[in-house]
Amino acid sequence: MTNRQLIVCADDFGLDPAVNEAVELAHRDGILTCTSLMMGEGAVGDAVARAKRSHGLAVGLHITLTAGYAVLPSTEIPALVDTQGRFDDNMARAGMRYFFLPNVRRQLKAEIRAQFEAFQKTGLALDHVNTHRHFHLHPTLTKMILGIGSEYGMKSMRVPFEPVSILRRAAPAERISTPAYLPWVKILGRRIRLAGMTVNDAVFGLQWSGAMTEDRVLRLIQHLPPGLTELYFHPATLRSDKLKRLMPDYQHVGEFQTLTSPKVKQAVADLGIQLVTFGQVSAGAA
Repeated sequence: MTNRQLIVCADDFGLDPAVNEAVELAHRDGILTCTSLMMGEGAVGDAVARAKRSHGLAVGLHITLTAGYAVLPSTEIPALVDTQGRFDDNMARAGMRYFFLPNVRRQLKAEIRAQFEAFQKTGLALDHVNTHRHFHLHPTLTKMILGIGSEYGMKSMRVPFEPVSILRRAAPAERISTPAYLPWVKILGRRIRLAGMTVNDAVFGLQWSGAMTEDRVLRLIQHLPPGLTELYFHPATLRSDKLKRLMPDYQHVGEFQTLTSPKVKQAVADLGIQLVTFGQVSAGAA
């Protein structure tokens, strides 16, 4: 049988109490192996408390540099955030400023370091690093995160490479095209591997972001490629006002139900797929 390892991750840990509750329950009762923590959000304290009582739940850092809140005060990074401490939601505009403006890059370095520092202060082991909306595809951010992360024990990072061929096999009735950013994904993967980091061979959750339903995941599992695959989700136990405002089209509760689905759990077992974390793979323990 082909060796297939599967990381199952929930992003946006710390964003909302309903997200935090879903992460805890999906790890306890479902297939969730890890989660990614946003350090600047209001429910981060609750998230850390839940993580510490969830034996075996691996936690990584979900670096936020767009569409979220900073760790540093707005007075220290005024070129990055508004007076409320929130980053620009427009990634194209923010990305141009991050690339071309030296004063912005200096503030970026300070904020990235502050997010690593804040994570370290939680006392949680750093399982992996990824970024909100996969902004580490930006070459400037890749370089900064790799450099600063190495000082904080970063050993693993997500590469958002989603094989279109697998998606088409899993969902032949859906129209799925090759993403325009694929060349950047390949460059990112090479850079992270050259830095000696553990990376996934494939990831799923991009095409169906916020809509990783039970049916889709059951079909995906049947077609998982060999090697290390990551499935990532955005679960919540309910659609709070905040989640409705930030992600009006996401099926948060549906994704939570997928993670705790007995059918999905049984399919993983029947296919001999090994559930792992980045940290286990990095340590050679998986």
